Amino acid sequence: MNPWPPHSAPFMHTNTSVTQVMLRVQIASILPLVVHIYFFGWGIAVQWILAMLTGLVVEYAMLHLRGRPVKPFLLDGSAVITVTGLTFCIPPESPWWLIVLGVSFALIFGKHLYGGLGFNPFNPAMLGYAFLLVSFPAEMTQWTLPSAVSGHTLSMTESLIKIFTGHLPASIMDQVTGATPLDHVKTGLTQGIGVPETLNNAQTIWHGVAGHGWIQVNLAFMLGGLYLLWTRTIRWQYPVGFLGALGLMAAIFHAIDPNQYPPVLFHLLSGGTMLAAFFIITDPVTASTTPLGRLIYAAGIGVLVYIIRTWGGYPDGIAFAVLLMNIFVPLIDQYTQPRVKGHPR
Repeated sequence: MNPWPPHSAPFMHTNTSVTQVMLRVQIASILPLVVHIYFFGWGIAVQWILAMLTGLVVEYAMLHLRGRPVKPFLLDGSAVITVTGLTFCIPPESPWWLIVLGVSFALIFGKHLYGGLGFNPFNPAMLGYAFLLVSFPAEMTQWTLPSAVSGHTLSMTESLIKIFTGHLPASIMDQVTGATPLDHVKTGLTQGIGVPETLNNAQTIWHGVAGHGWIQVNLAFMLGGLYLLWTRTIRWQYPVGFLGALGLMAAIFHAIDPNQYPPVLFHLLSGGTMLAAFFIITDPVTASTTPLGRLIYAAGIGVLVYIIRTWGGYPDGIAFAVLLMNIFVPLIDQYTQPRVKGHPR
């Protein structure tokens, strides 16, 4: 008996495999990785290698324990995508064990304990990220500043020393680490400093819009996302619904009080906005699958991200917003099923 009965007909077959889809996503992430290295140094490359090795070991171990064939599942690329998404979410010079724990938690509790790829209700990368945020908040706030802001670029050797030993001269660490633009604005507001004053602070080179380096990385993710749209790897409803809802919320509240609420471009080009829009919320397993449902799902994430960023306890709320909307996916899909051809609604 087929445990997954079809919802409606007719059906269209495709020659695209899971491996091909994952490969396209990986190709689209190359440009953001290069841009991130250019502005923030080699730390993310070290973290990516650590995450990849951890992912392969954990994936092999879990497949072996579950009695599943190792080679086809290990080579489908799904673990690699989880690893890549999580790597971009953690500070580049964070301790080596942070990414190891995050990847292990994401694959074990976010994927395999639910039965593997296709059965997990929650986005594994965001589940691992949320686990790290809640468990190790201090380590998750030590972000590397772009070299144009800090005046110092960590070499590969310095990044390796910091990641594996946790030690660098205090003068260097105080110089190259600091708050993200989202955290900077939130902290300024708690101290009575208005948004325009914070964003136009020449010492931090926010350009009056968003953080230097963060802007370029977000634009790189957007270009990678356009490639995914062009190859029909992802559906347009996800980025349109998410960015549209986030931008609309930002526009409304910025119009009400521009001194208290940042402008639209700040929200769209800060943090992991474009990463979420094109790489995270588009996960075909945990996202809504109907055309209208995709828009509702993505818009819900956009609204929740704005709420958490503005009034929540975390500077960025993408992980929690995605996980919360993952819960509602079955309900959204149930009530947004398109009309079956040949039958009335």
